[in-house]
Amino acid sequence: MNRKRVGVIAVLLVAAVGLAACQTPYHDQNERYVFVASNVNLPYWQEAQAGLMDAAQQMGVKAELTGPEKFDPQEQLRDFQKVLDSKPAGILVSVTRPELLTDAINNAIAQGIPVIAVDSDAPNSKRVMFVGTDNYRAGSESGKRMADILKGQGQVVIITVPGQFNMDERLRGVSDTLKKYPAIKIAQTIDDKGDPRIANDMVSALLKGKAKIDGMICLEASGASGAAEALHRLDAKVPIVGFDKDPETLDWIDRDGITATVTQKPYVMAYYAIKFADDLHHNAVHEFKDWRTAPTAPIPTFVDTGTAIIDKSNVKTFRDTMAAHPKPL
Repeated sequence: MNRKRVGVIAVLLVAAVGLAACQTPYHDQNERYVFVASNVNLPYWQEAQAGLMDAAQQMGVKAELTGPEKFDPQEQLRDFQKVLDSKPAGILVSVTRPELLTDAINNAIAQGIPVIAVDSDAPNSKRVMFVGTDNYRAGSESGKRMADILKGQGQVVIITVPGQFNMDERLRGVSDTLKKYPAIKIAQTIDDKGDPRIANDMVSALLKGKAKIDGMICLEASGASGAAEALHRLDAKVPIVGFDKDPETLDWIDRDGITATVTQKPYVMAYYAIKFADDLHHNAVHEFKDWRTAPTAPIPTFVDTGTAIIDKSNVKTFRDTMAAHPKPL
């Protein structure tokens, strides 16, 4: 290669490097996305935080998870408003009470900040999309598993948090499915407020009151472990179909205290939700000039992240293949 050609190549390389250095980065160094969860102390949200932070690191943006330290819709509303006041690039939120959060969500959208509902929806708000489980179908799966366990007859107690949209959808799925089994009746619905101690106390009271309970269906993450502890302490045997895959639930499956659990994918929900929020912030999908003025969302309005059922037959395999997600700081 002659010197003239070498010189030309060197000039081109310098020009390319200089051009790259002058290009505006896709992400601003202060770009920030915030996830407002419903109860940051639950393992469920620690797993979601891992997905959030992994995606943020890959994208080169800032991210954080915030929210109340116990189930408290009013506190979540205050947290959401604080986040909105800080003007992030996007907000993700698991909605505890749609009637409380709808106006705040709509206010964020009016300010041009994309809001994506994750895990629990506010379908009548102006949120751009929902990423999470098809909760009606998940509830139906819970009901079908219990019907199989009870061989089509018995008295069932439901443990849930009424008024939270995702759990109301699960309850609707359970109720519609159990209608196919006329000999199975929902004897009582318990509100454990997302606290295993309350589930424990209320199940204990039912058992001590000699209530006839043939099965329990838990529609939120902590109810099954609380119920299993009460049954164990009182030496009672009642099949439980739980929800989610927190460590206590999996431990009780190992110990035959919980029969099965319907699991969600909080890591996957958060991982993809922040990417959708980022696409909106940068108006990356060019079907319309701007998502804020588009007649319909330029991205999917519902992404079903799916479920799986874990029982004694597959709990070890499931645990062996799970990633070791980091705990929050």
